[in-house]
Parts: sequence; C-alpha cells; structure tokens
Amino acid sequence: MASLLQWQCHPFEGFTPHALYEMLQLRDRVFVLEQQSIYGDVDGVDLHCHHLLGRDDQGRLLGYARLIAPGSKYPDAAAIGRVVLEPAARGKGLGNQLLAEAVNHCLQRWPAAPIMLSAQTAAQGLYERFGFVAVSAPYDDGGILHVDMRRSTLAA
Repeated sequence: MASLLQWQCHPFEGFTPHALYEMLQLRDRVFVLEQQSIYGDVDGVDLHCHHLLGRDDQGRLLGYARLIAPGSKYPDAAAIGRVVLEPAARGKGLGNQLLAEAVNHCLQRWPAAPIMLSAQTAAQGLYERFGFVAVSAPYDDGGILHVDMRRSTLAA
C-alpha cells in the first residue's frame, strides 16, 4: 500500500509563485518531455479552475489534477483534466489516490453534475474503476490516443 499524500485543492489565486512553477514543471516534464505530446499546456483554463495537488511528507509535488466547473468545458458536466503523477512515484497506488481525491472534490463542489474527462486510452481501465464510461471513439490529442469518458452522478 502506498503512503498517503497530503492533498490541497484551491483556485488559481491560491498558488504561490513557487507552487505554480512546480505544477507547470511537473506537467511539462510528463506531458511534453516524457510523452512527447506537443500541445498548448498553458491554455488559459488554469485561471478558472481548482487545482488539486498531492505532496509527500517532504513537501514534494507528486500528483496533480485540475478540476473544471460545469459549463466551462462541458455544458452539463464538471471535468477533471491534466491528471499527472511524478514518474518516480508511479506503480505505488498513488494514481488511485489522485483520481479518488479528484472525483471526491468534484462531487463536493458540484454534487449534481456528472464528471467528464479525456483519458489516454492506456489509462482507460483506471478511470473505469472509478465509474467512468467511454462516450467517444478514440481520437488523437497531441499525438496520444484519448477517449472521452463520463461518470454519472449515480456512479459508485
């Protein structure tokens, strides 16, 4: 069993300059450098959503996701995006913790809204374990196959 991370969730204004840099650096290291996905990561959405950060007991940022209010990306659903783990932290159950925290924070903030996300097809099984169901055919997003997934408000 993986050690539990300390979670913090706040709007964009809650970032210190150092914490914002850490978050952007983690996303860049994984999505752009490791996965070689060319896309505009700094897309303006960060300014209008909540940011979920998971840190170990030494304060290192190991997990991150952004939580988007209903009506911002999808007309009737909240969204979870930019789900990322520090490469050295993978394989320890932290992805499950990150997704559980993200779903719980969405349910607390927007209890009546379904939740959508764009999953890399390689991680589709993880999302299915949390009640997400594919609602699109696979498509290319930044050179990586993704599928849109939706979790109803009634999902377990």
